[in-house]
Formats: sequence, structure tokens, C-alpha cells
Amino acid sequence: MNRAATGAAAILVTSFLWGTTGTAATFAPDAGPLAIGAAALGIGGLLQAAIAVAALRRSVSRLRANAGLVAVGALAVAIYPLAFYSSMHLGGVAIGTVVSLASAPLASGLLERLLERRALSRWWMLAALLGIAGSALLCTSRAGEASASAPGTIASIALGLVAGITYAVYSWIVHRLMQQGVGRAASMGAAFGAGGTLLVPVLVVTGAPLVASPSSFAVAAYMAIIPMFAGYFLFGFGLARVRPSTATTLTLAEPAVAAVLAVLVVGERLSVLGWAGLSVIGAALVVLAIAPANVEAEGRAALVPPAVRA
Repeated sequence: MNRAATGAAAILVTSFLWGTTGTAATFAPDAGPLAIGAAALGIGGLLQAAIAVAALRRSVSRLRANAGLVAVGALAVAIYPLAFYSSMHLGGVAIGTVVSLASAPLASGLLERLLERRALSRWWMLAALLGIAGSALLCTSRAGEASASAPGTIASIALGLVAGITYAVYSWIVHRLMQQGVGRAASMGAAFGAGGTLLVPVLVVTGAPLVASPSSFAVAAYMAIIPMFAGYFLFGFGLARVRPSTATTLTLAEPAVAAVLAVLVVGERLSVLGWAGLSVIGAALVVLAIAPANVEAEGRAALVPPAVRA
């Protein structure tokens, strides 16, 4: 399996893990979205830094030279989970996940176009459009059944857009750090460790319900260790091998996983329109899978120096 295909596979596994977070959060109903988000990515981010201590030490000079990128990445990492889980809290698992993840490929593509002057491939644009169209169908199907008030739904969509933009920003920054010669582990450890540190005060203020019962504590532990720590480890592995725009497009699998789990586990209903949306998202992933030459071309255009592949 070539580098691009390996990276894509890692990101698809990541997408499945991330797709479980909204459903997992429903098992800690007394914990607010800020507590869930701060625990998940705060602890997960600090764990990323912990396993990267040696790599961080080796990359101190390069990280200092890119301190601005690290700071922006850390801020995006800190904002993302707060916006993401608040969006799901207000609009439901399906809507919150779909809006957040459907907006990320567009934001990521625009970042590459504006900051790197990189032309986006037609295959990527087709996959992104299919994914966004499918996500819109899924979101529309859920919006019609949402029990939240109209202001709550609007706030959910707005927060989902914030989550999508910040997700694209930190994905681009981690990839950019790798291009600047910072190792994969150090890039992830710096951005996510600093972002996790920013989330610690939020966790201290809001996290009491997470330790109030064994089930809530189990949810927090699961979210921090499996989707966030293990998931972002795989995400960093994938980002070293594919473009951020490709990575964010591949993670359109997450809202599909989240929607299916919301139906099977949480008991949310999905209409025919919603299932059609899931099918279109699947088609977007197929487009990326059957166009290896384009994915490889993107990978070759952004080859990371051999010294930073590990």
C-alpha cells in the first residue's frame, strides 16, 4: 500500500472513532458540552504531548521558529471541541456533526488556495461537493425533525461552522509544521498539547459532573483516550501522507457514522432523505478511493522530508 493510500486508510479509521463521540456524550447527560469538549480534547491533547516529549525536545528550535503557527493551531484546537459539542447539544448529534464536518473541506480547500496558492484538483472538488451535498441532505432531514427551537437550531449551525473552520485551521497548521521540517509527533504534540493546556481551566470550571458518577467518568475516559488520543494519533499519521484538503474530505465519513449510531443507539430517526444523504457521502468517499492517481499527485506535491515522516 502506498503512502497516500496508507494515510487515507488511517484517516478513515480516525473518522469512525470520531463518529462515536456524539453518541458517547449522550451517556453523560448531566455533563454540559463544554465539560465534554474540554475533557475529550483537553486530556487527549495533553496525552499527545506526553508521548511526544522526546520529539518536542528535538524540534525545539524549529518550533520556536514557527511559534506563530503553533499558537494559532493551539487556539483552533481549544475552540474546536467547545464549538463542536455545543453544536451537537443544541441541534442534536446528527445536525451538529454534519454541519461541523461538512464545512471543514471547504474551509480547508480555501486555506490551501489562499495561503499556498495551490490549485484544487477536480477529483477533490467533485468529492467535496458530493460530500457536502450528502451532508446537506442529512442535515435537512434531521432539521425537519429537530425538537430544538429555531434559535437553538440556528445557534447549532453557527457553532458547527465555527467548529468546521477551526478543524480545517489546525489540520492545515499541523501539516504546514511538517512541511517546515517539524516531525509528525512534535507537530501534533505542540499544537494539541498547547491546545489541551488552554482547555484545562474550562475543564476545572465545568468538569464536576464528569466525576459525579462512574458512567460519566467512563464517558470522559473513553472520549479522551480512544477518539481523541488514538484518533488524533492516526490523524497525524494520515496528515503526513495526504493533503489537509484530502484529509478533511475523507473525514466526511464521520457524520455518516455519527448519524447511523444516532439512529441505532440513541434512537434518533432518519428519514428517506437522510439515508439518501448517507449514500451520497458514501459516493464521495468512493470518488477518492477510485482516483488514486489524483490522491498520489496531491501527496507527491506535498512530500514531507524523510526525516519527519516518523
